[in-house]
Amino acid sequence: MEKRTYFISDLHLGAKYIPSPIDHQRHVVAWLDEIKHKAKALYLMGDVLDYWYEYRYVVPRGFSRFFGKIAELADSGVEVYWFIGNHDIWIFDYLPQELGVKVVDGNMVKEIDGKRFFLGHGDGVGKRKKSFRFIRSLFRNRVAQKLFSAIHPRWTVPFAHSWSSHSRRSHTDIEKVIERGKQSLLDFAKEYNAASHVDYFVFGHIHCLERIEVAPDSSLIILGDWINLFSYAEFDGKTMRLDCYSK
Repeated sequence: MEKRTYFISDLHLGAKYIPSPIDHQRHVVAWLDEIKHKAKALYLMGDVLDYWYEYRYVVPRGFSRFFGKIAELADSGVEVYWFIGNHDIWIFDYLPQELGVKVVDGNMVKEIDGKRFFLGHGDGVGKRKKSFRFIRSLFRNRVAQKLFSAIHPRWTVPFAHSWSSHSRRSHTDIEKVIERGKQSLLDFAKEYNAASHVDYFVFGHIHCLERIEVAPDSSLIILGDWINLFSYAEFDGKTMRLDCYSK
């Protein structure tokens, strides 16, 4: 069997609005177990964790089942790429060293089995509100990160989870948010593809599972999430397949 490449996004492991975080984590691990002998590469396309901040000598509790399975895949020779999203921004050196993953902060253009891919979480391309761009730049500011790290985790961790839950609840018309997000990604993909051909644009962030034609030989793939859809993309070297996992 030819080895395959897998893409998933927006797992939001540890999110307080998920009824059973342990069961949620087990569900993800079961899927990873299912693909581990078929995969040559796994792309985690951002917001894998609902919140993460690495301090110099300590890391947040939890995620042991997931981290162990990712390390197992990496140790077995599967290439694992972890794209930083807008929730798991503060990954520094612990996860790459401990798990053997390659962390990508931003976008990546990469050839996979002869096809050209544009890969990213999706929050850094297309049109975004000024408030979102400001917060995104603030969270990536090194001075702001240093100041944040000086606050005790007993305050920062609950605050971060509260922020995440509030942000999710504040989107009262989810369908409109999703449509705006899709259009923004599609506009970006069309403009980029006109200048430099890409076979597949692959993003997360929007929490919908869709394949949209950018041009006759170019597709936009939006990966959905692992909160409601449990979705992923599988590339066998010839075709890209979108599916949802249930067990």
